[in-house]
Amino acid sequence: MSFLLFICCFFSAGIAGLFTVFSSFVFSTVVIHFFGKELTGLNEALPFFLLLIDLSKACTLAKFALSSNSQEEVRENISKGMAILGPTFTLDALVECLVIGVGTMSGVPQLEIMCCFGCMSVLANYFVFMTFFPACVSLVLELSRESREGRPIWQMSHLAHVLAEEEDNKPNPVTQRVKIIMSLGLALVHAHTRLTAERSGHNRTVEGPIAERLESSGTVWPQKPTSMELEHVITLSLALLLAVKYVFFEQADTESSLSLRSPINSASLIQKPRAAHDCCRRDQAAPKSQKSSPGVVATSTASSAVSSADVKPFSEADINFKEVTKTASMEVEGCASFSQKASAQTRSSPPGRGSEPRSLEECIAILSDPQRGPKMLTDAEVMNLVRSSNILNYKLESVLETPERGVAIRRDILSPKLPVSSALARLPYKGYDYSKVMGACCENVIGYMPVPVGVAGPLLLDDGQFHVPMATTEGCLVASTNRGCRAIFLGGGCSSRILADSMTRGPVVRLPSACQAAEVKIWLETSDGFSMVKEAFDETSRFARLEKLLVAVAGRNLYIRFQSQTGDAMGMNMLSKGTEQALHRLKQHFPDMEVLSVSGNYCTDKKSAAINWILGRGKSAVCEATIPAKVVKEVLKSSAAALVDLNISKNLVGSAMAGSIGGFNAHAANIVAAIYIACGQDPAQTVGSSNCITQMEAAGPNNDDLYISCTMPSIELGTVGGGTNLPAQQACLQMLGVTSSNQPGENARQLARIVCATVLAGELSLMSALAAGHLVKSHMTHNRSKTNLSEMALSKPSDN
Repeated sequence: MSFLLFICCFFSAGIAGLFTVFSSFVFSTVVIHFFGKELTGLNEALPFFLLLIDLSKACTLAKFALSSNSQEEVRENISKGMAILGPTFTLDALVECLVIGVGTMSGVPQLEIMCCFGCMSVLANYFVFMTFFPACVSLVLELSRESREGRPIWQMSHLAHVLAEEEDNKPNPVTQRVKIIMSLGLALVHAHTRLTAERSGHNRTVEGPIAERLESSGTVWPQKPTSMELEHVITLSLALLLAVKYVFFEQADTESSLSLRSPINSASLIQKPRAAHDCCRRDQAAPKSQKSSPGVVATSTASSAVSSADVKPFSEADINFKEVTKTASMEVEGCASFSQKASAQTRSSPPGRGSEPRSLEECIAILSDPQRGPKMLTDAEVMNLVRSSNILNYKLESVLETPERGVAIRRDILSPKLPVSSALARLPYKGYDYSKVMGACCENVIGYMPVPVGVAGPLLLDDGQFHVPMATTEGCLVASTNRGCRAIFLGGGCSSRILADSMTRGPVVRLPSACQAAEVKIWLETSDGFSMVKEAFDETSRFARLEKLLVAVAGRNLYIRFQSQTGDAMGMNMLSKGTEQALHRLKQHFPDMEVLSVSGNYCTDKKSAAINWILGRGKSAVCEATIPAKVVKEVLKSSAAALVDLNISKNLVGSAMAGSIGGFNAHAANIVAAIYIACGQDPAQTVGSSNCITQMEAAGPNNDDLYISCTMPSIELGTVGGGTNLPAQQACLQMLGVTSSNQPGENARQLARIVCATVLAGELSLMSALAAGHLVKSHMTHNRSKTNLSEMALSKPSDN
């Protein structure tokens, strides 16, 4: 990362220098030529020109733009940078022009030309900085955006906050000494060139008796300094004055605020979107006794001169290109070895702040100040505010305005409380769009869980081909389902139908007596009662339309099962909202009624229930296929007769013996869960959604073909809302083509058909493996993790 920071700094400096120096020099030369002045003497003015042109502001603005994560932020950060740097730069340009302009009235020809050239250069530099340079920087970053992420290739975050306190930083003494050496060197070279030229001119002009006198005297002494022309003295004095200004009065904003003297280190300045590299952060204040892998120790040692904010500034670091390259490569190797504590210490903190947290009162004042806010608080200070309940833990993302920082701080608070403090080091959290998580999918977020996603297919369903994403950690599952898809494909595909589409919600209410409960039941089953409840229910949604009420009495409790279509949404929130409104209207009609709960388990949701198996819930689907005997034999390695017999004995009789409800299948839940996780569904609804009965029959002229069907009465899913809005899950839905703008509910019904057909493929393959006796062999080959076994073997003491 040091190497990347090194390259970025030089790149931005190159941009600043190219546009500023070139435009200023060309403009000034053209203006001088336009006024008819002599340009031959301006070769001596080039050192002064370089001292006059201030590249620090342009360089700072370029780095300001580099702190952006998107092109919109580039424009916003450039605007903020111009607001901060513009007034100061305008004042500097005005003062320089007034001071240098005095020389244009000195009466010394060479000095007048040089001062005029200097004034023109300062004005051109100011004009370019205020107009063309910001646009050029924005264009360069726009052309350098990554094609997939839409972010600049170099990301140097938090540099914008550094500039807010740039005046508090002190100039770097090493850089000051370098400036002195450069400036004095320019002055000495100028003086030596001038004196040498004078001596050479004198030798070329002496003739006759004067030359003879000089020869008789033995040597030719150079012209004395006191005999130098006035313009030479003024020129040399100007060089010394500019050197003093350059060394002692030049603002050190860029150097001090953007170097590694700031708590912002190289690890936080460059944030890659890839989580694999983002887990690595340099610990800039880690104690030497901290345990780490050899790669990490080497990294910390080699890069200590760069990353230690408390030991040396960036300009003092004795770094060459080879050392930086070596450090960058070692950082990648030692990336996974850093603990959570090291990651916390190296996150960026506000500029000008050390490691010592400010008082709680001061932090509260900063937090409540709209001009400063939480961005000016260090992570340690935010953690103190959380511990003192001034910031609620679950509101970290919204309070900090940077969700990822909120997640990181929550991890830091949690880590010391865990049995293994470094447990979260391998749980990734960077590079995730938490804006789609907050308020929709999860709370108290500490990261995200990467799950392998495989693909099965092509699945030939209703004359269309689908490649089905399956997120699972069970070996053989995707391979087995893929074999079933191949058998279906070779058999000519499968067909499906949606039998019913309605989500349910079953609240429980209580009446003063069982007789009154029975009266309410009878009234709800009349057309007047249903119409009144339906009117209240339908007012709450554009899609929900009450279709049916199923009412049951248990003592003085009344259970009402509301049933309605929900469009492409799974619909539980939609049903709950409508049910609550309908109960409110019902209570107005029956004041003695008491609403116990909007859910009385009469739905039934996320629990195995006969009512869902018999009446259905969500989407009810059926899928069928006929597999030719040749495919059964060559692909499935079995026969139709064997599969039919096994299906009766296992899926039908065996499940009945177990008292199963809706479990008349081999492993429908496997396929449903894998698709649900990949496509952003609620995994808990696998309980009801995997209700399935698998049937097999011998078919064909010789009864050697195989007919198979799967009937699933309660597939609870949706293609909008909840986890379907997350980027990865949305991608899996796009793989299946169920995100296009169809009629409301059509995408969800299509997804239900795909789920049912994929279950059929999984049933076909697993039953074939069981019939052929291949199940154990395949699982020993593909579903046997050796990682934990090898660790146990290494830790097991030897038997002596």
